Amino acid sequence: MVHRHALATRVTHWINALCVTVLLMSGLQIFLAHPALYWGPFGADADRPAFEIGAETVKDGAQRGYVRLGSATLETTGALGLVPGADGGLSARAFPRWATIPGWRSLALGRRWHFFFAWLFVANITAYYLFGLVNKHLRRDLAPTRAQLSPRAILRDIGDHLRLKFPKGEAALHYNPLQKLAYLGVIAVLPPTMILTGLTMSPGMDAIAPWLVDLFGGRQSARTIHFIAASLLLLFVVVHLAMVVLAGPINGVRAMITGKLAISKEDDHEPHSAPHP
Repeated sequence: MVHRHALATRVTHWINALCVTVLLMSGLQIFLAHPALYWGPFGADADRPAFEIGAETVKDGAQRGYVRLGSATLETTGALGLVPGADGGLSARAFPRWATIPGWRSLALGRRWHFFFAWLFVANITAYYLFGLVNKHLRRDLAPTRAQLSPRAILRDIGDHLRLKFPKGEAALHYNPLQKLAYLGVIAVLPPTMILTGLTMSPGMDAIAPWLVDLFGGRQSARTIHFIAASLLLLFVVVHLAMVVLAGPINGVRAMITGKLAISKEDDHEPHSAPHP
């Protein structure tokens, strides 16, 4: 058993996990009020959206759910747009009840959940940055080396991931190139983007800092970027959980709870799937 994660890293990780879960689900509740995205300063029912989730009546009188991106339309009946309702039938609703907080339609409650956990997320990510700078976690563990950024190292790491070949022994104690790039993106790019675009959508903040609107090209563009950033964060969570399961969920989750990771000395004689940092 070797030390893997500092206490500050573990605590902020689990608080972030809670915040991200609630923010995604309450964000979908807010999106229910107008499930369409626009680009530019304006966007309303009469405008053509860049992205839309909805339900429509087809030629035979039946309804179908759809997702529309530009001029491309994909039928999503039963999953998005037209989903199972509380009475067992289909309901015209962008997302299923289980995917939103609260489960019923309530923009006011969704906004309360979203804003509370948004500020908790801001406080927690700020604490993570500060701890990471003080204990040098960001520079020591997450900053990729020049060797790791070489095309050869990145291609080799991609090949290892595609073959589900995970680090063993001492190599398991270090992040590989793809991990570092993914974590830096999630830590350094997505949170600031989501925070700033979220503030841009607030009329009060627009009055205090009108430059935010100019920065993102309008409130509707900020809303679209906010949704894209949230979708990328969700994609990261899905891939992250899949990697944890494939690499050994008990050992990985235990390390993030207790800080201790179990490795075998015999593993050090096996080929490493990632270079040392």
